[in-house]
Parts: sequence; C-alpha cells; structure tokens
Amino acid sequence: MARTPREVTAAGPVDLAGLRRRITPVLVVSQILGGLGVATGIALAAVLAQQVGGSEALSGLAPTATVAGTALLSVPLAALMTARGRRPGLVLAYLIGSAGAGVVVLASVLGNFPLLLLGMAGFGAASSANLQARFAAADLAEPARRARAISLVVWATTVGAVLGPNIAAPAGRSVSGAGIPEAAGPFVWASGVFLVAAVVVALLLRPDPLLTARALAPSEKGESQERSLRSAVRAVRESPGARLALVTVAASHTAMVSIMSMTPLALIHHGAGVQLIGLVISGHIAGMYAFSPVMGVLADRLGRLSVIGLAVGLLSCAALLAGTAGASHGRVAAGLFLLGLGWSAGLVSGSALLTDSVEGPARAAVQGLSDLTMNAAAGIGGVLAGLIVAQGGYGLLNLVGAALLLPLAALAVRRAATGTGAARDRPPNDAVTG
Repeated sequence: MARTPREVTAAGPVDLAGLRRRITPVLVVSQILGGLGVATGIALAAVLAQQVGGSEALSGLAPTATVAGTALLSVPLAALMTARGRRPGLVLAYLIGSAGAGVVVLASVLGNFPLLLLGMAGFGAASSANLQARFAAADLAEPARRARAISLVVWATTVGAVLGPNIAAPAGRSVSGAGIPEAAGPFVWASGVFLVAAVVVALLLRPDPLLTARALAPSEKGESQERSLRSAVRAVRESPGARLALVTVAASHTAMVSIMSMTPLALIHHGAGVQLIGLVISGHIAGMYAFSPVMGVLADRLGRLSVIGLAVGLLSCAALLAGTAGASHGRVAAGLFLLGLGWSAGLVSGSALLTDSVEGPARAAVQGLSDLTMNAAAGIGGVLAGLIVAQGGYGLLNLVGAALLLPLAALAVRRAATGTGAARDRPPNDAVTG
C-alpha cells in the first residue's frame, strides 16, 4: 500500500517529497566536487609516481594504492555511517581524501615514494565517498524509483570526471613557483576541492537521509543493532538477491578496470598518439557516467535482472570489439565506449538490487561490503592485467575480462530460472524502507 507523501515519526510529520528535493541537490553537488577532485589528482598520478620513484615500473603503483585505499576504507566508513548516519561518514571520507592529497604533495617535495603511496591510499577515501553517495540517494527514494535516484548521483560524476583532467595542467602551473613539482599541483587543488565537498555535506545534508529512513521504517524497531562486517557477510549469504548484486558490481567493475587500464598501452603499441588516447578515454568516461540515468530508468521499469543481463551483453561486446581490434583505433574506441556503458548498467542495477535485497540495520554495512569487494577485486584485476598483457597480449586480456562475466551470467540465469527473476526484481511502488 502506498504511503502518503507525509510520514509521521516520533518527531512529528515528515514531508518526504520535500526532503528528497532538499537532499538530492546536495548529493549531486558533492558528487561533482568529489569527482572533480579525484579526476584532477589522478590525471598525473602515474607521472608523479614515476618522478618520485625514479622508475617507470613503479608508476602503476600510485593508482593501485588509490584503489586499495578506496577498498580498505569502505568498510570502516560504512560502519560509521551505519552507526551515525551518512553525513559524518561522507564528511570524514572527504577530509581523509583531502589529507591524503596533502600527504602526496609533501611526499613529492621530499622525494619519498612510500609516503607517496600512503598519501594515494588516503586520497582513495574521496572515491569511497563518491561511491557511498549513490546509496545515500537511495535511502529516501521510493522503491520504484530507487535505481533512478542512484543513477542521478552517478551521472553527476560526469561533470567532475570530464573537467578534472582538463584542469590538471593549469593546476600544475599554479604551484611552479612554490617549490612543488608540477605533477603534484593537481593534488594541491584536489585537497582544496575535497575540503569544500566536506563543508557542503556537513552544512547542507540535513536531515541525515539514512537516519530519517530508519525513523520511517517501523520494522527496524526492536531489531538487533549488530551492524558489523560479519553481519553484512551473513546478510549477503542469506539473500540470493544480495549475492547476485554483489557479484554484479564486482564483476562489472573488475572487467572495466582491467581492460581500461591497459588500453592506452595497446593504442600506443599500434601507433596512437596522446591526443587520440585522450579521446578514447573521454568516450569511455562518457559511457560510464553520461548514460547512467537511462540505466536507472530501465532498471526501475524493466527490473534489475533485465539490466544486469544488459550489462553482461554490453561488457561482452566491448571485450570482443576491443580484443579483436588490432590496429583499428575506431574499434578500440567503440569497445571502450561499450565498456563504460556496461559498467554503468552493472553498477546502477547491482546497487539498486543490493539496496532492495537487504533491509534493516545491516543494509549500510552490506553496501560498504559491496564497495570493499568491488574495489579489492578491481585492484587485483588491475595488477594482473599488466601481467596478462605482458605474457599474452591485449586480446588475451579482453578474453579473460569476458570470462569474468561467466559467474555473473550463471547467477542471473539461475535466478530467472527459479522464478525469482525479472518480475520480482522490480521493486514494489510502496514504502520507503531503511
């Protein structure tokens, strides 16, 4: 049964529609700022690592440290959000990201490579904030519009992701007279941007969406308050939908990161210049973020399972196109665009299904477990991708990336075959659940 727009809690009536109108723009603005800071800093991370470490072989460790930091910080940040709400967790994540960027700058001045990696790990907290923001958007969303709420926040990353690399050069020039290496300039700017994002969230994300959703969910009253990683694992183990969602986001993210990370080297091997590589990666980023609202609408209207199937199809086609492209730069570009599009479909549908499948106090912990899993898997995939390309080439990497989708496809087919498929993966148009 549908609830009226105004809910009643112990504190009095709550205008849900008004809360959504107030909270969503705050999340969008913070996502733009967070995406801008991450994209600005990461644009020259490998270059800075090479300069500080003194070896091209060490350059890949900087982005790997960022992914590792994002993964490792996901669970404690989710635990904080579970206990205190979204606002303190997001604020702390942006503050850690700002401090991490500052440590990167300090390491570049001192020429200390281990300190640089430590700073990059802290920098990854901002990425964790960006990922957790999509779940904050879902806290107060109507179940039938939950995927669209998630996709809107994901889409907002487009602005920062596109602008970030373009301001990296002026950011570098801005510190040239301050004794800071030019490649560290973007991290100076990123640190400031993350601070602004923290202030925006601290001042404007009120009331807290997660705490408000819990107040509107009478089913949580009297339930256990255990919200640990162990409870998250147990909740996923007990829910077929949560297991499928977890595999969806992990497989989609790992396939995307593994293939994308090695594409510039494959293009260079076939004579592509820096400008062409930039265009290919820009098209990939557009596929990742620009069309996420479309994926949200499809996931809400057709069901989560249908869009998970679409993600498998798009990612498989991407691997086929890119892996067999050879010297055809156009086919590589088309493959990378589809790779981003498939990632978007997997992230939006998987995140919505995860939120649908776990209710009560364990939900935020499960969402943190999801981000830990996807980033840890992607970090391993990124490391192994270089070894695979070195041993068997870019085509083999794409084949392995496609093979990662097989467990996901098997789980999705099994869910559909057991009668818990598309119809039941379309959420009811009823109450907000916390």
